[in-house]
Amino acid sequence: MKHNNGRIVRYMILALLASIFVFAADNKSVKAFSGDNFFAGATGLVKDAYEKVQNGTGGEDLGTTLNIDIEPTVEKDLSGTIMNGIYFDDISMSGKTYDEAVKLIRDKVQSMGDAQITFNSIGEGRVSVTAHELGLEWDDTSLVTDALYAGRSGNIVERYKERKDIEHDRKVYPINVRFDRSIIESIVKEQGDLYNVEAVNATLSKADGDFVITPGTKGEKIDTNASVSRIMSELDSFTGEDIAIDLVVVEDIPKATEEDLEKIHDVIGTFRTSFKTSNADRSGNVRNGTRLVNGTVLLPGDTFSMYEAVSPFTEENGYYLAGSYLNGMVVESLGGGICQVSTTLYNAVLRAELEVTERHNHSMIVSYVDLSGDAAISGTSKDFKFTNNTDYPVYIEGITTEDKQIVFTLYGVETRPSNRTVTYESEQLSETVPEGDKIIVDPSAPLGSISTQSAHTGYTGKLWKIVTVDGKEVERTEVNRSTYLPTPRTATVGTATDNPAALAMLQSAIDTGSIDAVKATIGELNNAAAAAAEAAAAFGL
Repeated sequence: MKHNNGRIVRYMILALLASIFVFAADNKSVKAFSGDNFFAGATGLVKDAYEKVQNGTGGEDLGTTLNIDIEPTVEKDLSGTIMNGIYFDDISMSGKTYDEAVKLIRDKVQSMGDAQITFNSIGEGRVSVTAHELGLEWDDTSLVTDALYAGRSGNIVERYKERKDIEHDRKVYPINVRFDRSIIESIVKEQGDLYNVEAVNATLSKADGDFVITPGTKGEKIDTNASVSRIMSELDSFTGEDIAIDLVVVEDIPKATEEDLEKIHDVIGTFRTSFKTSNADRSGNVRNGTRLVNGTVLLPGDTFSMYEAVSPFTEENGYYLAGSYLNGMVVESLGGGICQVSTTLYNAVLRAELEVTERHNHSMIVSYVDLSGDAAISGTSKDFKFTNNTDYPVYIEGITTEDKQIVFTLYGVETRPSNRTVTYESEQLSETVPEGDKIIVDPSAPLGSISTQSAHTGYTGKLWKIVTVDGKEVERTEVNRSTYLPTPRTATVGTATDNPAALAMLQSAIDTGSIDAVKATIGELNNAAAAAAEAAAAFGL
């Protein structure tokens, strides 16, 4: 008997090796193995077989080489019945055919689908769903095939032994059900949307010249990935009973804490500009934009966007129609003047030496800062952005004074040496004086109406950052280089009329390209119209 058992074991090993070799031969590759390492200690017979596969001779004589029969793979015969003592969970499969066994399991899974599965989230929050709603399904029919062949495969000794083992101690196969992970994930996310409690940042404000801190609060939120993993693990042993699973809840810590904000006490940069020449509407826009920026706290690594801080440019958000630059022209727009707010903050940021990540100059020079010291914004195409690249929070204070000054002051923690000073210097690189006049015809405006805009000289310039230590210059760095377009004197002339002779007269003046000629012609037309009106009145017409 021992001799026979040894032969059985040997043939099983050889059969396994044979299946590997046949697979490798069919696929023209055995890259997964490393010849001598894999067969260390093996017989020369097996090595010889391996070499034949490597050399491309295939597995056609492998059976002869190994002295075993290699038969082609065929589908298993599913006829017959399952022997006594075999169960799927608590379902006896004794005497059942393959189809009968599959049906019994599917019926069992169907009944399991009504079980209630409850997810406990935050506080009293919870949701209950059925197993069916979580995509419960079973398709592990290969185990039924294994059960059908239990006690029927192998040699006579193996079959006899397996049958006796099953008679003595029943063999139980698991009913391995599956759930849809994507459905579970969507339910968990929905619970987060319903019950997550967001942390509230501590806030900072100024009252009577002193900082006032309002403490933040911690929150709670559902960890989606950890919760889904926990649920899938719990459902691995699902038996059809109602169950409750606690979702993974984690603490949400405020980004800005009271301890962080208490560190803010130093002025790290400040700048002011004047808007004394602004009319009421532009002044209103300047004050409104400054108010919207005031009180902003930037934590380390945070980026500030001027556009996001002051938009939308609507009356509801406090803006008025006022003059602004557009492609070298002055036009009326909601929020006109907001660029002076952006420019003032830009200069304060430069002096705090924070990281400027986006800045654009205007199409024409502005009067409230030197060349290259401006920062324009226009929708999302032109924005002013900077990042708090320090290790401490930064507080932005923005105020407007009664004498029409914008003042931005940045507070944080001063870490720069006291004997180190930073200043900025503007340098003009070129100047372009515009030539001639530009006339724009407006066929929707009445004949003879005219509005003019003075010429603007074009410039190119650069801004230098100068660092001194103990009064001695140690560093000079180019901050930006800006180009401002030259714009000739411009007039917009109305041409809407039902008098063709008057239109022809005005058009001739427009064709000269001279604004003065157009003004003179308009004067003649106005005089002629006045004379005609006077004559008509004299004759009682």
